[in-house]
Amino acid sequence: MNVIFAGLVTGLSLIVAIGAQNAFVLKQGLLRRNVLAIVLICSLSDALLICLGVLGLGSLITAVPVLIEVIRWIGVGFLVWYGSTSLRRLTKSDSLAAADKPITSLKQSVLTTLALTFLNPHVYLDTVIFIGGVANTFTVDKWLFVLGAVSASFIWFFSLGFGASKASVLVSKPMFWKALDIFIAAVMFSLAITLAVTKF
Repeated sequence: MNVIFAGLVTGLSLIVAIGAQNAFVLKQGLLRRNVLAIVLICSLSDALLICLGVLGLGSLITAVPVLIEVIRWIGVGFLVWYGSTSLRRLTKSDSLAAADKPITSLKQSVLTTLALTFLNPHVYLDTVIFIGGVANTFTVDKWLFVLGAVSASFIWFFSLGFGASKASVLVSKPMFWKALDIFIAAVMFSLAITLAVTKF
């Protein structure tokens, strides 16, 4: 149980932060749009990357740094595009209550979630290299550590996605959605700048 708890705490410490993925999950949760699919993709992606890290993918990424560079610049471009999209929404209709927002298709939600997950170099550093590396230090108990870390992802994303939906009745004012779009744009642009200047 101690090893599982260590994995749980480690996982939560890395994912409980305002980032592009969490901002998207939060907004879709408030909109009640494809929440189950989105949180499942986020959670299962973390689980996959953590397991791959334990199985040795971290060593490959470390040995071939150009992989991170390619992901970095594609990610920068995507974050700038997504942030710009949020800013463009500010000029549109004020009818921004949760029930009145344009329906985002399941396909759009899935593709956006996958892009925000796998085009972020930090996800590989956090899950594959860091968590995978720490898990391997537990030798025979490494999969118990992985269980804890994976559980953290499921707990966090399901809480964020479905917890936000509970608050949607409180955020029906147009000004809230304008503020949220400004916040999301700021997160996306700041992350794009961070990715562009960070040395991995």
